[in-house]
Amino acid sequence: MKIRALEARSRLKRRHFVASVAACGLAACLVSSCTAYSFQTATAPAGLSMELILTKINQVRRANRRQPLVYNAKLEQAARRQASLMATRDELSHNLGETLRERVRAAGYIGAVGENVAGGHPTLEAAIEGWLASPAHNRTLLSDKFTEFGLAVQHVPGGKKSRYGIYWALIMGGDSNAWFAT
Repeated sequence: MKIRALEARSRLKRRHFVASVAACGLAACLVSSCTAYSFQTATAPAGLSMELILTKINQVRRANRRQPLVYNAKLEQAARRQASLMATRDELSHNLGETLRERVRAAGYIGAVGENVAGGHPTLEAAIEGWLASPAHNRTLLSDKFTEFGLAVQHVPGGKKSRYGIYWALIMGGDSNAWFAT
């Protein structure tokens, strides 16, 4: 009888401990503006649509109490150029002979911009989770100063051996005045 009482007490202590840890984790998440997000699906590039991309990006923003973004075809064009450059050269970089500003200007976009790039992520959700895990990319993705975005993905051409095999580019944009406001 004493053993059962000790086992029951031990289980109760474990439950209290687990509940306390969970509560602390939730509190820390709420206080620190939690950036973790768990997707229910995984979308390979072939299954992407503008509506799906917009939904996924805005789900993450909504989960982090940020305003939704709108999709911008000019930013997509600039992102497509960057993803293509990275795939062609098989190099993950923000600057492959032309700057972000040069790419967005060539696409006809005027405004403040920020860029996230990624390599090797097989799905949109994996790329987003990678950006969320990186402090600098996270700040770009969740910035309140950006109001629109474009996204592109590109496989390395010809199935040649590659370090990453697939490259993602996300370009965020918004009014330049937002960066000067106090």
